[in-house]
Amino acid sequence: MTERGEVLLRATDVVKHFPVAGSPWRRGARQVVHAVDGVSLEVRRGQTLGIVGESGCGKSTLGRCLVRLTDLTSGRVELAGQDITTLSRRRLRPVRRDIQLVFQDPYSSLNPRRRVGEMVAEGMEVAGERSGRQISARVAELFELVGLSADHVDRYPHEFSGGQRQRVGIARALAVDPQLIVADEPVSALDVSIQAQVLNLFADLQDELGLTYVFIAHDLGVVRHVSDRIAVMYLGEVVEVADADDLYEAPAHPYTEALLSAAPEIDDGVTAIAPERIVLVGDVPNPVNKPMGCPFHPRCPHVQAKCTVERPPLREVAPGRSAACHFPLVAVAGRPAAP
Repeated sequence: MTERGEVLLRATDVVKHFPVAGSPWRRGARQVVHAVDGVSLEVRRGQTLGIVGESGCGKSTLGRCLVRLTDLTSGRVELAGQDITTLSRRRLRPVRRDIQLVFQDPYSSLNPRRRVGEMVAEGMEVAGERSGRQISARVAELFELVGLSADHVDRYPHEFSGGQRQRVGIARALAVDPQLIVADEPVSALDVSIQAQVLNLFADLQDELGLTYVFIAHDLGVVRHVSDRIAVMYLGEVVEVADADDLYEAPAHPYTEALLSAAPEIDDGVTAIAPERIVLVGDVPNPVNKPMGCPFHPRCPHVQAKCTVERPPLREVAPGRSAACHFPLVAVAGRPAAP
């Protein structure tokens, strides 16, 4: 796939641990939840990076770290070449205009006591670069842009459907003309019949405004529909990164292979044979006490002795794609893929 622009967002070895209070019989013991554990990613201008994984894998925490709603334990986040990792609240304020977040639940993210037009206008009022009349005109323009009527600006959130409320949330994110939008499960709370409309809106806005997205979801179909590249997370780590088409056609990591095998098949008139369903044994390990070696090895159908003692780094396994696996399912540097 042709690269569409320079790197807009770069995350390097991002770590976020949450402390767990010691139990009464283990006074002084300090345990942490490894929510995000050494994640490195790049997002190019004008592209969409999809982040997918099971619930609890750390993808939403990573999204909050990228926009600095959550402070990092360690690591580095750069936006357009500027290190924003340790910026104070005051110095971070102008950066907020360039990076916005669309939340999962459009109802809980909107203040039920305020008119939606007021909430969309708030970011512009804080910036202080427009007059009141200009802000009102811009709010009406944004409502039209996201598929709502300008007459709706004086309504309250409860007067809208779920899909309409999410459109209000998108308008609020667009109000300050951001370069990057992190969308955290933006359609998972919506009816299936509405999801496609909102996804198409994201695509139309990207084409029209040149936006860059980080799109977080657990639905593989949704991620494929919107993403140029996809990062797969497991237990706080990125285990595979690839172009969307390459990943779906030939996954390199056994966890990605299992995820894809569990996705429902849609008859598109092209695929003749459905992939064999891979059932993973056991449960996801405790993020407080991660296993030695590869974090996926207790459930991996291809596990070998090396996997239980040595943690595989995220490395290039084919042109344009990387996997954290000692024995990837695709060829490495001309050698045949592992069984």
